Amino acid sequence: YFADPHSPWQRGTNENTNGLLRQYLPKGSKIPSDPSYLEAIAFEMNNRPRKTLGFKTPREVFLEDIEQAVANMP
Repeated sequence: YFADPHSPWQRGTNENTNGLLRQYLPKGSKIPSDPSYLEAIAFEMNNRPRKTLGFKTPREVFLEDIEQAVANMP
């Protein structure tokens, strides 16, 4: 993920997420080719509450956004 230009508020979240990923994939290690392992990492990351999201999970926020978009469709 790359932060948008002239959007410094996005960099903190980006760096935090990179740090969380380092718990699973230490720096210098190869990215595993096992899809099930990578899916497990993605599942844990998407279901981990974040302070910046009001202690909601990224998955919860995403689903709320989808529900709102569907509700606002003409």
